[in-house]
Amino acid sequence: MKQIKIIAALLSLSLILTGCGGDFPTETNSSESAAVEITETEPLNTETQTTYIQAESNIISAVTSKTTSETTANASNTATEAPKTQQKAEVQNEHREEKTTEVPISQSNDQQSFHTEDQSRERKATTTTISEITTTAMTITTSMTTQAETTTTTNRNPLPKVVLDGMTLEQKVAQMFMVTPEALTGITPMTQVGNGTQKAIEEIPVGGIILFAQNLTSRDQTKQMLAATQGYAKSACGIGLFTAVDEEGGLVARCAQKLGTAKFDDMASYGKDNNSDTALNIGCSIGRDLKSLGFNVDFAPVADVNICNSNELGNRIFSDDPQVVANMSSYVAKGLRNEGVCATLKHFPGLGAANGNTHTNSTVVIDRTLEQLREAEFIPFSEGIKTGVDFIMVGHQSVTGFGDNLPCDLSYKAVTEVLRGELGFTGIAITDSQRMNTIANVYNSGEAAKLSIKAGIDIILMPVDYRQAVNEVCAAVRSGEISEERINESVMRILRKKYALGLLKK
Repeated sequence: MKQIKIIAALLSLSLILTGCGGDFPTETNSSESAAVEITETEPLNTETQTTYIQAESNIISAVTSKTTSETTANASNTATEAPKTQQKAEVQNEHREEKTTEVPISQSNDQQSFHTEDQSRERKATTTTISEITTTAMTITTSMTTQAETTTTTNRNPLPKVVLDGMTLEQKVAQMFMVTPEALTGITPMTQVGNGTQKAIEEIPVGGIILFAQNLTSRDQTKQMLAATQGYAKSACGIGLFTAVDEEGGLVARCAQKLGTAKFDDMASYGKDNNSDTALNIGCSIGRDLKSLGFNVDFAPVADVNICNSNELGNRIFSDDPQVVANMSSYVAKGLRNEGVCATLKHFPGLGAANGNTHTNSTVVIDRTLEQLREAEFIPFSEGIKTGVDFIMVGHQSVTGFGDNLPCDLSYKAVTEVLRGELGFTGIAITDSQRMNTIANVYNSGEAAKLSIKAGIDIILMPVDYRQAVNEVCAAVRSGEISEERINESVMRILRKKYALGLLKK
Protein backbone atom coordinates (compact mmCIF):
# COMPACT_ATOMS: atom_id res chain seq x y z
CA MET A 1 0.00 0.00 0.00
CA LYS A 2 2.83 2.36 0.85
CA GLN A 3 4.46 1.61 -2.49
CA ILE A 4 1.26 2.44 -4.40
CA LYS A 5 1.00 5.76 -2.57
CA ILE A 6 4.64 6.51 -3.31
CA ILE A 7 4.38 5.75 -6.99
CA ALA A 8 1.11 7.66 -7.25
CA ALA A 9 3.00 10.68 -6.00
CA LEU A 10 5.78 10.01 -8.50
CA LEU A 11 3.27 9.69 -11.32
CA SER A 12 1.59 12.96 -10.31
CA LEU A 13 4.97 14.68 -10.26
CA SER A 14 5.88 13.30 -13.69
CA LEU A 15 2.59 14.49 -15.16
CA ILE A 16 3.14 17.95 -13.73
CA LEU A 17 6.67 18.08 -15.11
CA THR A 18 5.54 17.06 -18.59
CA GLY A 19 2.72 19.60 -18.66
CA CYS A 20 0.03 16.98 -19.27
CA GLY A 21 -3.61 17.97 -19.41
CA GLY A 22 -3.72 21.01 -21.74
CA ASP A 23 -6.77 23.28 -21.78
CA PHE A 24 -9.14 24.02 -24.66
CA PRO A 25 -8.53 27.35 -26.37
CA THR A 26 -10.90 30.02 -25.17
CA GLU A 27 -11.81 33.50 -26.28
CA THR A 28 -11.28 36.22 -23.80
CA ASN A 29 -13.64 39.08 -23.05
CA SER A 30 -10.81 41.34 -21.98
CA SER A 31 -9.80 44.46 -23.85
CA GLU A 32 -8.56 44.18 -27.39
CA SER A 33 -5.02 45.10 -26.46
CA ALA A 34 -5.00 42.23 -23.98
CA ALA A 35 -6.49 39.96 -26.60
CA VAL A 36 -3.43 40.40 -28.77
CA GLU A 37 -1.30 39.03 -25.95
CA ILE A 38 -3.58 36.05 -25.33
CA THR A 39 -1.85 32.75 -24.50
CA GLU A 40 -3.61 29.86 -26.13
CA THR A 41 -3.18 26.12 -25.70
CA GLU A 42 -4.72 23.10 -27.32
CA PRO A 43 -6.37 20.03 -25.81
CA LEU A 44 -4.46 16.78 -25.76
CA ASN A 45 -5.41 14.61 -28.69
CA THR A 46 -6.87 11.13 -28.20
CA GLU A 47 -3.59 9.36 -28.99
CA THR A 48 -1.66 11.31 -26.36
CA GLN A 49 -4.38 10.85 -23.72
CA THR A 50 -4.30 7.08 -24.40
CA THR A 51 -0.53 7.08 -23.88
CA TYR A 52 -0.87 8.73 -20.47
CA ILE A 53 -3.60 6.32 -19.38
CA GLN A 54 -1.53 3.32 -20.53
CA ALA A 55 1.51 4.70 -18.72
CA GLU A 56 -0.41 4.99 -15.48
CA SER A 57 -1.69 1.43 -15.94
CA ASN A 58 1.86 0.17 -16.57
CA ILE A 59 3.18 1.79 -13.40
CA ILE A 60 0.35 0.48 -11.24
CA SER A 61 0.83 -2.99 -12.77
CA ALA A 62 4.52 -2.78 -11.91
CA VAL A 63 3.71 -1.92 -8.31
CA THR A 64 1.11 -4.68 -8.05
CA SER A 65 3.42 -7.26 -9.61
CA LYS A 66 6.30 -6.29 -7.34
CA THR A 67 4.13 -6.31 -4.23
CA THR A 68 2.61 -9.69 -5.13
CA SER A 69 6.07 -11.15 -5.73
CA GLU A 70 7.33 -9.88 -2.38
CA THR A 71 4.24 -11.15 -0.57
CA THR A 72 4.76 -14.63 -2.05
CA ALA A 73 8.43 -14.60 -1.12
CA ASN A 74 7.68 -13.47 2.43
CA ALA A 75 5.07 -16.19 2.79
CA SER A 76 7.65 -18.80 1.67
CA ASN A 77 10.24 -17.47 4.11
CA THR A 78 7.70 -17.54 6.90
CA ALA A 79 6.84 -21.18 6.11
CA THR A 80 10.53 -22.11 6.16
CA GLU A 81 11.18 -20.38 9.49
CA ALA A 82 8.08 -21.82 11.17
CA PRO A 83 9.58 -25.22 12.24
CA LYS A 84 12.65 -23.51 13.66
CA THR A 85 10.51 -21.13 15.62
CA GLN A 86 8.39 -23.99 16.94
CA GLN A 87 11.51 -25.91 18.08
CA LYS A 88 12.82 -22.85 19.87
CA ALA A 89 9.48 -22.40 21.54
CA GLU A 90 9.49 -26.02 22.79
CA VAL A 91 12.99 -25.57 24.22
CA GLN A 92 11.85 -22.41 25.94
CA ASN A 93 8.87 -24.22 27.49
CA GLU A 94 11.16 -26.96 28.82
CA HIS A 95 13.45 -24.34 30.34
CA ARG A 96 10.49 -22.58 31.92
CA GLU A 97 9.34 -25.83 33.52
CA GLU A 98 12.75 -26.39 35.01
CA LYS A 99 13.52 -22.77 35.97
CA THR A 100 10.64 -20.42 35.50
CA THR A 101 12.67 -17.42 36.65
CA GLU A 102 15.46 -17.91 34.12
CA VAL A 103 15.32 -16.37 30.61
CA PRO A 104 17.89 -17.73 28.13
CA ILE A 105 20.01 -14.85 26.86
CA SER A 106 20.80 -16.62 23.60
CA GLN A 107 17.09 -17.00 22.76
CA SER A 108 16.42 -13.28 23.30
CA ASN A 109 19.34 -12.40 21.02
CA ASP A 110 18.10 -14.85 18.38
CA GLN A 111 14.68 -13.20 18.30
CA GLN A 112 16.17 -9.72 18.14
CA SER A 113 18.54 -10.80 15.38
CA PHE A 114 15.71 -12.43 13.44
CA HIS A 115 13.50 -9.29 13.58
CA THR A 116 16.42 -7.01 12.74
CA GLU A 117 17.35 -9.09 9.70
CA ASP A 118 13.70 -9.26 8.60
CA GLN A 119 13.29 -5.49 8.87
CA SER A 120 16.53 -4.96 6.99
CA ARG A 121 15.38 -7.27 4.20
CA GLU A 122 12.04 -5.45 4.02
CA ARG A 123 13.69 -2.04 3.88
CA LYS A 124 16.09 -3.27 1.20
CA ALA A 125 13.25 -4.79 -0.82
CA THR A 126 11.18 -1.62 -0.50
CA THR A 127 14.12 0.54 -1.52
CA THR A 128 14.77 -1.70 -4.51
CA THR A 129 11.09 -1.63 -5.47
CA ILE A 130 10.88 2.17 -5.27
CA SER A 131 14.09 2.50 -7.25
CA GLU A 132 12.84 0.15 -9.96
CA ILE A 133 9.43 1.81 -10.17
CA THR A 134 10.96 5.28 -10.17
CA THR A 135 13.14 4.24 -13.11
CA THR A 136 10.07 2.86 -14.87
CA ALA A 137 8.12 6.06 -14.21
CA MET A 138 10.94 8.25 -15.49
CA THR A 139 11.29 6.10 -18.63
CA ILE A 140 7.57 6.33 -19.34
CA THR A 141 7.58 10.06 -18.54
CA THR A 142 10.38 10.64 -21.03
CA SER A 143 8.50 8.65 -23.65
CA MET A 144 5.30 10.60 -22.99
CA THR A 145 7.12 13.93 -23.15
CA THR A 146 8.72 13.04 -26.47
CA GLN A 147 5.42 11.88 -27.91
CA ALA A 148 3.56 14.95 -26.62
CA GLU A 149 6.17 17.26 -28.12
CA THR A 150 6.03 15.41 -31.45
CA THR A 151 2.24 15.50 -31.49
CA THR A 152 2.21 19.21 -30.65
CA THR A 153 4.71 19.95 -33.39
CA THR A 154 3.16 17.88 -36.15
CA ASN A 155 -0.61 17.89 -35.56
CA ARG A 156 -1.60 21.23 -34.08
CA ASN A 157 -2.98 24.01 -36.24
CA PRO A 158 -1.04 27.26 -35.85
CA LEU A 159 -2.34 29.53 -33.12
CA PRO A 160 -3.76 32.98 -34.02
CA LYS A 161 -0.89 34.91 -32.43
CA VAL A 162 1.67 32.82 -34.30
CA VAL A 163 -0.17 33.44 -37.58
CA LEU A 164 -0.46 37.17 -36.87
CA ASP A 165 3.25 37.48 -36.16
CA GLY A 166 4.07 35.90 -39.52
CA MET A 167 1.82 38.14 -41.64
CA THR A 168 2.83 41.11 -43.74
CA LEU A 169 0.97 44.40 -43.39
CA GLU A 170 -0.76 43.80 -46.73
CA GLN A 171 -1.96 40.37 -45.62
CA LYS A 172 -3.30 41.76 -42.36
CA VAL A 173 -5.23 44.55 -44.04
CA ALA A 174 -6.60 42.17 -46.70
CA GLN A 175 -8.14 40.02 -43.96
CA MET A 176 -10.31 43.00 -43.02
CA PHE A 177 -12.27 42.89 -46.30
CA MET A 178 -15.12 40.68 -47.49
CA VAL A 179 -16.05 40.87 -51.17
CA THR A 180 -18.20 39.23 -53.84
CA PRO A 181 -16.82 36.70 -56.36
CA GLU A 182 -17.50 39.27 -59.08
CA ALA A 183 -15.26 41.82 -57.36
CA LEU A 184 -12.37 39.35 -57.54
CA THR A 185 -12.61 38.69 -61.28
CA GLY A 186 -14.73 41.42 -62.85
CA ILE A 187 -16.96 38.73 -64.37
CA THR A 188 -20.74 38.86 -63.74
CA PRO A 189 -22.34 36.62 -62.65
CA MET A 190 -19.88 34.18 -61.12
CA THR A 191 -21.11 30.61 -60.64
CA GLN A 192 -17.75 28.82 -60.84
CA VAL A 193 -14.21 29.77 -59.96
CA GLY A 194 -10.84 29.17 -61.57
CA ASN A 195 -7.56 30.87 -62.45
CA GLY A 196 -8.94 34.41 -62.21
CA THR A 197 -10.23 33.89 -58.68
CA GLN A 198 -7.06 32.10 -57.63
CA LYS A 199 -4.82 34.87 -58.96
CA ALA A 200 -6.89 37.61 -57.29
CA ILE A 201 -6.70 35.88 -53.91
CA GLU A 202 -2.96 35.31 -54.26
CA GLU A 203 -2.48 39.03 -54.93
CA ILE A 204 -4.79 40.23 -52.15
CA PRO A 205 -5.82 37.42 -49.76
CA VAL A 206 -9.16 38.87 -48.64
CA GLY A 207 -10.73 37.65 -45.41
CA GLY A 208 -14.05 36.49 -46.85
CA ILE A 209 -16.53 36.26 -49.69
CA ILE A 210 -20.30 36.71 -49.79
CA LEU A 211 -22.59 34.95 -52.26
CA PHE A 212 -25.93 36.20 -53.57
CA ALA A 213 -28.76 34.51 -55.44
CA GLN A 214 -27.02 35.04 -58.78
CA ASN A 215 -24.12 32.88 -57.59
CA LEU A 216 -26.29 29.88 -56.70
CA THR A 217 -27.51 27.42 -59.34
CA SER A 218 -27.47 24.06 -57.52
CA ARG A 219 -26.31 22.58 -54.25
CA ASP A 220 -23.41 20.72 -55.84
CA GLN A 221 -22.33 23.82 -57.76
CA THR A 222 -22.42 25.90 -54.55
CA LYS A 223 -20.40 23.33 -52.61
CA GLN A 224 -17.78 23.11 -55.34
CA MET A 225 -17.52 26.86 -55.73
CA LEU A 226 -17.05 27.47 -52.00
CA ALA A 227 -14.64 24.55 -51.55
CA ALA A 228 -12.46 25.66 -54.46
CA THR A 229 -12.34 29.25 -53.23
CA GLN A 230 -11.41 28.06 -49.73
CA GLY A 231 -8.62 26.02 -51.25
CA TYR A 232 -7.23 29.05 -53.11
CA ALA A 233 -7.19 31.09 -49.89
CA LYS A 234 -5.45 28.42 -47.82
CA SER A 235 -2.86 27.88 -50.52
CA ALA A 236 -2.23 31.62 -50.82
CA CYS A 237 -1.67 32.46 -47.15
CA GLY A 238 -2.69 29.52 -44.95
CA ILE A 239 -5.85 31.29 -43.79
CA GLY A 240 -9.30 30.15 -44.86
CA LEU A 241 -12.21 32.43 -45.75
CA PHE A 242 -15.35 33.55 -44.02
CA THR A 243 -18.00 32.36 -46.48
CA ALA A 244 -21.19 34.34 -45.99
CA VAL A 245 -24.76 34.64 -47.23
CA ASP A 246 -27.93 36.50 -46.21
CA GLU A 247 -30.28 33.74 -45.05
CA GLU A 248 -32.81 35.31 -42.70
CA GLY A 249 -35.88 33.34 -43.74
CA GLY A 250 -38.92 35.00 -45.31
CA LEU A 251 -38.13 37.50 -48.07
CA VAL A 252 -34.35 37.40 -47.64
CA ALA A 253 -33.39 33.74 -48.11
CA ARG A 254 -30.97 33.19 -51.00
CA CYS A 255 -30.49 29.46 -50.46
CA ALA A 256 -34.13 28.64 -49.80
CA GLN A 257 -35.17 30.49 -52.94
CA LYS A 258 -32.46 29.12 -55.28
CA LEU A 259 -31.41 25.78 -53.78
CA GLY A 260 -34.53 24.52 -52.03
CA THR A 261 -33.17 24.55 -48.50
CA ALA A 262 -35.44 25.00 -45.45
CA LYS A 263 -37.98 27.75 -46.06
CA PHE A 264 -39.58 29.96 -43.42
CA ASP A 265 -42.14 32.73 -43.26
CA ASP A 266 -41.30 36.36 -42.51
CA MET A 267 -39.86 36.76 -39.03
CA ALA A 268 -42.75 39.03 -37.98
CA SER A 269 -45.09 36.02 -38.09
CA TYR A 270 -42.93 34.15 -35.57
CA GLY A 271 -42.48 37.21 -33.38
CA LYS A 272 -46.23 37.19 -32.65
CA ASP A 273 -45.84 33.94 -30.71
CA ASN A 274 -42.48 34.82 -29.16
CA ASN A 275 -41.63 31.13 -28.85
CA SER A 276 -37.98 30.48 -28.01
CA ASP A 277 -38.11 26.87 -29.22
CA THR A 278 -39.44 27.97 -32.59
CA ALA A 279 -36.64 30.52 -32.94
CA LEU A 280 -34.03 27.94 -31.95
CA ASN A 281 -35.37 25.45 -34.49
CA ILE A 282 -35.29 28.10 -37.23
CA GLY A 283 -31.64 28.82 -36.45
CA CYS A 284 -30.72 25.13 -36.32
CA SER A 285 -32.48 24.32 -39.60
CA ILE A 286 -30.87 27.20 -41.47
CA GLY A 287 -27.51 26.45 -39.87
CA ARG A 288 -27.53 22.80 -40.91
CA ASP A 289 -28.33 23.71 -44.50
CA LEU A 290 -25.69 26.43 -44.70
CA LYS A 291 -23.02 24.26 -43.10
CA SER A 292 -23.71 21.43 -45.56
CA LEU A 293 -23.15 23.82 -48.47
CA GLY A 294 -19.87 25.22 -47.13
CA PHE A 295 -21.03 28.52 -45.57
CA ASN A 296 -19.69 29.44 -42.14
CA VAL A 297 -21.29 32.89 -41.64
CA ASP A 298 -24.96 33.89 -41.88
CA PHE A 299 -25.81 37.58 -41.99
CA ALA A 300 -28.84 36.97 -39.80
CA PRO A 301 -30.89 37.40 -37.67
CA VAL A 302 -32.38 40.89 -37.89
CA ALA A 303 -32.25 42.46 -34.41
CA ASP A 304 -33.94 45.78 -35.24
CA VAL A 305 -37.04 46.92 -33.34
CA ASN A 306 -40.03 47.99 -35.44
CA ILE A 307 -40.51 51.59 -34.28
CA CYS A 308 -41.39 53.40 -37.54
CA ASN A 309 -43.77 51.67 -39.93
CA SER A 310 -42.06 53.22 -42.94
CA ASN A 311 -38.62 51.73 -42.22
CA GLU A 312 -36.93 49.72 -44.98
CA LEU A 313 -37.12 46.35 -43.19
CA GLY A 314 -40.85 45.78 -42.65
CA ASN A 315 -41.76 42.15 -41.85
CA ARG A 316 -38.12 41.15 -41.63
CA ILE A 317 -38.32 42.51 -38.06
CA PHE A 318 -39.67 40.21 -35.33
CA SER A 319 -41.65 42.78 -33.36
CA ASP A 320 -42.11 46.31 -32.09
CA ASP A 321 -41.41 44.96 -28.58
CA PRO A 322 -37.66 45.09 -27.78
CA GLN A 323 -37.94 42.12 -25.40
CA VAL A 324 -39.57 39.95 -28.06
CA VAL A 325 -36.90 40.89 -30.60
CA ALA A 326 -34.19 40.17 -28.01
CA ASN A 327 -35.63 36.74 -27.22
CA MET A 328 -36.28 35.61 -30.78
CA SER A 329 -33.08 36.95 -32.34
CA SER A 330 -30.87 35.51 -29.61
CA TYR A 331 -32.39 32.04 -30.01
CA VAL A 332 -32.10 32.08 -33.80
CA ALA A 333 -28.45 33.06 -33.33
CA LYS A 334 -27.98 30.24 -30.81
CA GLY A 335 -29.42 27.74 -33.29
CA LEU A 336 -27.02 28.86 -36.01
CA ARG A 337 -24.04 28.60 -33.68
CA ASN A 338 -25.16 25.14 -32.53
CA GLU A 339 -24.71 23.99 -36.13
CA GLY A 340 -21.26 25.55 -36.53
CA VAL A 341 -22.33 28.70 -38.40
CA CYS A 342 -21.51 32.20 -37.13
CA ALA A 343 -24.55 34.38 -36.47
CA THR A 344 -24.74 38.12 -37.15
CA LEU A 345 -27.05 40.53 -35.37
CA LYS A 346 -27.96 43.47 -37.62
CA HIS A 347 -28.25 46.48 -38.18
CA PHE A 348 -26.67 48.19 -35.14
CA PRO A 349 -27.70 50.53 -33.59
CA GLY A 350 -31.06 49.78 -35.20
CA LEU A 351 -32.86 50.70 -38.42
CA GLY A 352 -36.37 50.29 -37.05
CA ALA A 353 -36.86 54.00 -36.41
CA ALA A 354 -35.57 55.10 -39.83
CA ASN A 355 -37.76 56.94 -42.31
CA GLY A 356 -35.62 56.23 -45.32
CA ASN A 357 -33.59 53.56 -47.11
CA THR A 358 -29.81 53.21 -46.81
CA HIS A 359 -29.70 51.29 -50.11
CA THR A 360 -31.03 54.18 -52.16
CA ASN A 361 -30.69 57.37 -50.12
CA SER A 362 -27.44 59.26 -49.76
CA THR A 363 -28.19 59.96 -46.10
CA VAL A 364 -30.54 58.41 -43.56
CA VAL A 365 -30.83 60.22 -40.26
CA ILE A 366 -32.56 58.77 -37.19
CA ASP A 367 -33.57 61.30 -34.57
CA ARG A 368 -33.10 59.32 -31.35
CA THR A 369 -31.37 60.19 -28.09
CA LEU A 370 -28.98 57.77 -26.41
CA GLU A 371 -31.53 57.24 -23.65
CA GLN A 372 -34.19 56.29 -26.17
CA LEU A 373 -31.77 53.87 -27.82
CA ARG A 374 -31.00 52.28 -24.45
CA GLU A 375 -34.71 51.78 -23.76
CA ALA A 376 -35.43 50.09 -27.10
CA GLU A 377 -32.91 49.48 -29.90
CA PHE A 378 -29.97 48.45 -27.69
CA ILE A 379 -31.92 45.74 -25.85
CA PRO A 380 -31.76 42.99 -28.53
CA PHE A 381 -28.08 43.70 -29.25
CA SER A 382 -27.24 43.65 -25.56
CA GLU A 383 -28.98 40.29 -25.13
CA GLY A 384 -27.18 38.86 -28.14
CA ILE A 385 -23.83 40.02 -26.77
CA LYS A 386 -24.56 38.32 -23.45
CA THR A 387 -25.26 35.04 -25.24
CA GLY A 388 -22.05 35.21 -27.28
CA VAL A 389 -23.07 36.34 -30.78
CA ASP A 390 -20.16 36.13 -33.24
CA PHE A 391 -20.71 39.14 -35.53
CA ILE A 392 -22.59 42.41 -35.30
CA MET A 393 -23.30 44.31 -38.51
CA VAL A 394 -23.23 48.09 -38.15
CA GLY A 395 -25.54 50.08 -40.43
CA HIS A 396 -25.05 53.27 -42.43
CA GLN A 397 -27.72 55.31 -40.66
CA SER A 398 -26.72 58.44 -38.75
CA VAL A 399 -28.18 58.86 -35.25
CA THR A 400 -28.53 62.31 -33.72
CA GLY A 401 -27.80 60.95 -30.25
CA PHE A 402 -24.20 60.21 -31.21
CA GLY A 403 -23.63 63.84 -32.19
CA ASP A 404 -21.16 63.29 -35.03
CA ASN A 405 -23.42 63.26 -38.13
CA LEU A 406 -21.59 60.19 -39.44
CA PRO A 407 -22.95 56.88 -40.73
CA CYS A 408 -22.71 54.59 -37.72
CA ASP A 409 -20.18 52.24 -39.34
CA LEU A 410 -17.85 55.25 -39.70
CA SER A 411 -18.55 56.55 -36.20
CA TYR A 412 -16.06 56.03 -33.35
CA LYS A 413 -18.83 56.98 -30.93
CA ALA A 414 -21.15 54.28 -32.26
CA VAL A 415 -18.65 51.44 -32.67
CA THR A 416 -15.94 51.89 -30.04
CA GLU A 417 -17.59 53.93 -27.30
CA VAL A 418 -21.08 52.41 -27.39
CA LEU A 419 -20.99 48.97 -29.06
CA ARG A 420 -17.69 47.92 -27.53
CA GLY A 421 -17.45 50.20 -24.49
CA GLU A 422 -21.01 50.47 -23.18
CA LEU A 423 -22.46 47.18 -24.47
CA GLY A 424 -19.27 45.18 -24.07
CA PHE A 425 -19.07 43.53 -27.49
CA THR A 426 -15.75 41.73 -28.08
CA GLY A 427 -16.65 39.87 -31.28
CA ILE A 428 -16.31 40.92 -34.91
CA ALA A 429 -17.87 44.22 -35.98
CA ILE A 430 -18.62 44.30 -39.72
CA THR A 431 -20.07 47.09 -41.85
CA ASP A 432 -23.16 46.73 -43.96
CA SER A 433 -22.37 46.68 -47.68
CA GLN A 434 -20.42 49.81 -48.55
CA ARG A 435 -21.78 49.69 -52.09
CA MET A 436 -25.00 51.12 -50.68
CA ASN A 437 -25.71 54.73 -51.53
CA THR A 438 -25.28 56.13 -48.03
CA ILE A 439 -21.57 55.26 -48.38
CA ALA A 440 -20.85 54.99 -52.11
CA ASN A 441 -22.50 58.33 -52.99
CA VAL A 442 -20.57 60.22 -50.32
CA TYR A 443 -17.14 58.56 -49.86
CA ASN A 444 -14.68 56.78 -52.09
CA SER A 445 -13.70 53.22 -51.11
CA GLY A 446 -10.40 54.20 -49.47
CA GLU A 447 -11.91 57.01 -47.39
CA ALA A 448 -14.79 54.86 -46.18
CA ALA A 449 -12.47 51.99 -45.27
CA LYS A 450 -10.10 54.20 -43.29
CA LEU A 451 -12.94 55.87 -41.39
CA SER A 452 -14.46 52.46 -40.64
CA ILE A 453 -11.21 51.15 -39.20
CA LYS A 454 -10.67 54.28 -37.15
CA ALA A 455 -14.20 53.85 -35.82
CA GLY A 456 -13.36 50.33 -34.59
CA ILE A 457 -14.75 48.18 -37.40
CA ASP A 458 -13.02 44.82 -38.04
CA ILE A 459 -14.32 43.91 -41.52
CA ILE A 460 -15.42 46.18 -44.38
CA LEU A 461 -18.12 44.49 -46.44
CA MET A 462 -18.24 44.96 -50.22
CA PRO A 463 -16.48 48.25 -50.91
CA VAL A 464 -16.95 49.49 -54.47
CA ASP A 465 -13.22 49.05 -55.14
CA TYR A 466 -11.60 46.77 -52.58
CA ARG A 467 -8.15 47.03 -54.15
CA GLN A 468 -8.16 50.80 -53.76
CA ALA A 469 -9.41 50.40 -50.20
CA VAL A 470 -6.67 47.91 -49.23
CA ASN A 471 -3.96 50.08 -50.77
CA GLU A 472 -5.13 53.26 -49.06
CA VAL A 473 -5.39 51.57 -45.66
CA CYS A 474 -1.85 50.19 -46.02
CA ALA A 475 -0.60 53.66 -46.97
CA ALA A 476 -2.37 55.14 -43.94
CA VAL A 477 -0.60 52.66 -41.66
CA ARG A 478 2.79 53.43 -43.16
CA SER A 479 2.23 57.17 -42.78
CA GLY A 480 1.10 56.81 -39.15
CA GLU A 481 -2.48 57.90 -39.82
CA ILE A 482 -3.63 54.48 -38.56
CA SER A 483 -1.45 52.49 -36.16
CA GLU A 484 -0.49 48.92 -36.96
CA GLU A 485 -1.59 48.05 -33.43
CA ARG A 486 -5.12 49.07 -34.43
CA ILE A 487 -4.92 46.74 -37.45
CA ASN A 488 -3.59 43.93 -35.23
CA GLU A 489 -6.56 44.26 -32.87
CA SER A 490 -9.04 43.55 -35.64
CA VAL A 491 -6.98 40.86 -37.34
CA MET A 492 -6.55 39.06 -34.02
CA ARG A 493 -10.33 38.96 -33.56
CA ILE A 494 -10.67 37.59 -37.09
CA LEU A 495 -7.96 34.96 -36.60
CA ARG A 496 -9.38 33.79 -33.27
CA LYS A 497 -12.75 33.18 -34.88
CA LYS A 498 -11.17 31.45 -37.88
CA TYR A 499 -9.13 29.29 -35.51
CA ALA A 500 -12.35 28.21 -33.79
CA LEU A 501 -13.83 27.37 -37.20
CA GLY A 502 -10.76 25.33 -38.20
CA LEU A 503 -9.70 27.76 -40.92
CA LEU A 504 -6.06 28.15 -39.86
CA LYS A 505 -4.07 25.32 -41.42
CA LYS A 506 -0.43 24.55 -41.98
